[in-house]
Amino acid sequence: MKEYGYLALTIVAMFGIILAGAWFSPTFEEQKSWMELFYLSGALLFIFSALVIFATIGFGSFAIYGAIFLAAVMGLYGVEGAFLVVVLTYITWGSIFAMQVLLFYNHLKSAIRWFKKRYTFKSFKYEYYVFYPMLWIAYLFLEIIPSILYRENFLKFVPSKVVEEMESVLQKG
Repeated sequence: MKEYGYLALTIVAMFGIILAGAWFSPTFEEQKSWMELFYLSGALLFIFSALVIFATIGFGSFAIYGAIFLAAVMGLYGVEGAFLVVVLTYITWGSIFAMQVLLFYNHLKSAIRWFKKRYTFKSFKYEYYVFYPMLWIAYLFLEIIPSILYRENFLKFVPSKVVEEMESVLQKG
């Protein structure tokens, strides 16, 4: 944990020095150059962070592709474009994952096969924590809202039960 503290301190110091350069520059052109450096450094930190997150979750091959794609999008559309790509990727993959988890929770055989084919328990657990908010959003849109509209009872969803059942399914298979 100590090495991460030094890394964070180094990053904060780097950005602090760049901002100090922008603040104390005597001309507008120099301030503009320092601010461009600040934005470029932030963009590179963003790309590297996405690479590390994808690699940590278990998407080693996708991490490199994602970082290259983010760099290209950032070059074309700026930081806002890259941020939009990350958000849309999270929403898309999170929705797919959440729907499969809800199907698994209801003991659908195709969802069980889907998880057995694609996940180990460790990789499932990483994605489960990353997409935890999407589980509740999918549950809201796929179960609660239709139940209210059609005046039916809705099924109760207990996320911790999913992890317990998934552990037994993925450890066996």
